[in-house]
Amino acid sequence: MIRFSNLLKIQKPINFKLYRSWLKKVIELEKHTIGEITYILCNDNFLYKMNLDYLQHDTLTDVITFPVSQRKNIVSGEIYISIERVQENSTNEKIPFLNELARVMVHGLLHLLGYNDYTLEEKKQIRRKEDYYLSLLPQKNF
Repeated sequence: MIRFSNLLKIQKPINFKLYRSWLKKVIELEKHTIGEITYILCNDNFLYKMNLDYLQHDTLTDVITFPVSQRKNIVSGEIYISIERVQENSTNEKIPFLNELARVMVHGLLHLLGYNDYTLEEKKQIRRKEDYYLSLLPQKNF
């Protein structure tokens, strides 16, 4: 099950049903089983504090992922997304907000699936995966 918790009560229309279906497809294509995944949409301050408290990173970030699954092939966890970072990224990259939101959503999911982005090669791999899965998201809904 995939849930969305909108702590900010975002006014932009977000088709969570579309994202839920797409993210389930990503999990299937990665040959995993969906457990319980919660996306928490929050602001910079909330995510900054989590980054500092739980990861000891003194920086802003767009996404933090906490896996909670006890079994390797079951995907469960919490994915926190700073909507302020997503908005700034979309403005800087000159792409629609919902496209950037989708990228951050799948990025967090890829972390739950076991992908990392610590090394240059890992960053290239996760970016390729993001691009591939973004290509599967129906664009007509943006």
